[in-house]
Amino acid sequence: MNTGFITIYWRDMIRFFRFRTLLISSLVQPALWMAFFGIAMSANFDRLTSVIPPIPGVPSVDYLTFMAAGVIAMTTLFTSLFGGVVLLFDKNWGLMREIFASPLPRNHIIFGIALSGMTKAFIQAIIIMVFGIILGAAFFAGFGAGRTIISIAGILLFTGVFSLGFLFLSAAISISLESPEGLQGIITLLTMPIFFASNALYPIDAFPPLLQALSVINPLTHLVNGIRYFAIGDNFQAIGIHYTATPVEIIFSFLLLAVFALLMFAFAVWRFRKATVA
Repeated sequence: MNTGFITIYWRDMIRFFRFRTLLISSLVQPALWMAFFGIAMSANFDRLTSVIPPIPGVPSVDYLTFMAAGVIAMTTLFTSLFGGVVLLFDKNWGLMREIFASPLPRNHIIFGIALSGMTKAFIQAIIIMVFGIILGAAFFAGFGAGRTIISIAGILLFTGVFSLGFLFLSAAISISLESPEGLQGIITLLTMPIFFASNALYPIDAFPPLLQALSVINPLTHLVNGIRYFAIGDNFQAIGIHYTATPVEIIFSFLLLAVFALLMFAFAVWRFRKATVA
């Protein structure tokens, strides 16, 4: 069995931990987002929704808890979309030409980059969960030890399959471009509609019909649904809205993310087969 993708994986992970500025910024940024945006917006939303009577028998969660799941999803999205930038650096430094000339199958380049990006997403998700709980996010409230472990595994499972989809997309875009600036422009163009047409920071109930329809097929929405299901529960009230989720709905969200990842992998394979490096 050819395990060349492991070499690609470790090379990228070593580079990630060796460049301390990149490492620290990637780990601190989501924590700062939670600390400043989360606490500030939590106070405002909680004050505005305090006049809404609670639903009897339904636990209420504050905005910080509601938003923390969205921050995990948002960070995973950004990390995954920028995961392919290493391919552009390899192209510019001439390393990609040597890799393409080696016996290593091109699929293994995709696997290696995707696995390293997924590992980074796991690290960031765990840091945000821990930091969010320290700040007061009511993750796993009332859960026993066994259910907490299962819930963390569920969050990482959703995070992993989501990150794979966008890492494959990032790799396909990166191998087709010549400059990091081009990739940055495309990523900015993609992240705006994906992020704002989702339920990451606010409910989609008040969206216009067209935006609601887009949010239903938005992978980020389904990632957030999975994270909230495992971190908060299947029945809670937040921002004056009653949220419920069934296991069937969560399985559907996971399957949709898995299909998206498979489609993006096929797209990446196609782009890598067409790619040429001067």
